[in-house]
Amino acid sequence: MTDPKSTEIQLADYAPFSHLIDGVHLTFHLSPKATRVESRIAFRPNPAAKPVSEMFLHGEGLTTLSSTIDGSPVTLTPADQGVLLSVPEGPFSFEAEVQINPAANTALEGLYMSNGMYCTQCEAEGFRRITWYPDRPDVMATFSVRVEGDLPVLLSNGNPGESGPGWAEWHDPWPKPAYLFALVAGDLVAETDRITTCENRDVTLNIWTRPDDAGKATYAMDALKRSMTWDEQAYGRAYDLDVFNVVAIDDFNMGAMENKGLNIFNASYVLASQQTATDVDYQWIESIIAHEYFHNWTGNRITCRDWFQLCLKEGLTVFRDQQFSADMRSAAVKRIEDVLKLRARQFTEDAGAAGAPCPPGKFYRNQ
Repeated sequence: MTDPKSTEIQLADYAPFSHLIDGVHLTFHLSPKATRVESRIAFRPNPAAKPVSEMFLHGEGLTTLSSTIDGSPVTLTPADQGVLLSVPEGPFSFEAEVQINPAANTALEGLYMSNGMYCTQCEAEGFRRITWYPDRPDVMATFSVRVEGDLPVLLSNGNPGESGPGWAEWHDPWPKPAYLFALVAGDLVAETDRITTCENRDVTLNIWTRPDDAGKATYAMDALKRSMTWDEQAYGRAYDLDVFNVVAIDDFNMGAMENKGLNIFNASYVLASQQTATDVDYQWIESIIAHEYFHNWTGNRITCRDWFQLCLKEGLTVFRDQQFSADMRSAAVKRIEDVLKLRARQFTEDAGAAGAPCPPGKFYRNQ
């Protein structure tokens, strides 16, 4: 097997993106082998960046059906990991329609299909497999999404809008980077509850599972409600949307992901029954549910400028979930457990023959 090509990226090379985005509108026409994605992106020059005549957009595995600027056809020039787009001096609207193949997406990044269900994973650089976009964490925008498909449940980030047979609309009013985009479509059932935040927002909570797993998310729902209340009391951070969706399915390739308003989990980290789950299972579910919820502020609303800062959002959120678990159970026992893990794993790794500090100001990305 040939090792993938690695590209060295230097922190010193960072520069703000050439444009800001005032809004993103996406329409998904779901089809297993030929999903069409229509995008409309409102760009304007970034006053903190140097003016450019060409904009770089990331993209992988996309078949372009059309592309326009302010309604006029434009040509996308192929470039390494994306395309170049000639742009006017002022604000403009870029529209594109691309086709992707979720059923053949074995990378399990972007939009993929598994056992009849559509799912996304966009962290760190998966959104570029969905449409042409500046796929970097410092480019933030509000998203409006319309999902069209023949599956009963069609989910995306933010608050639900209008819906009907075979379609649903979603709007996320909070600017976010593309790595936090999420879409799930499938045959799902929800365990539903409600909570009223300290800011008097009435929030609907849904944990979605496949029908065969119905009734196994009760403890996860309790943990979610406790983590939301704890974040208000400990950090003064209240939830900021009208609905919070969690999807727990075996088909998710990662452990869990904090997408804004639509967390996606592998089912093993959410579902439990008294007949089979141990105390450790319940403790693990409580911790992971809390961790991904806490990312709503430490990672989502306040996010990374670049991927060199990944340890900041993850480290702070791990610290927060450790505090939560300490308050829910025993602070002394929790601290002992965390130190034992550090000594058994991290200290051993750092002391090994391959142990080395992270190279300052650079990381490697496999191509």
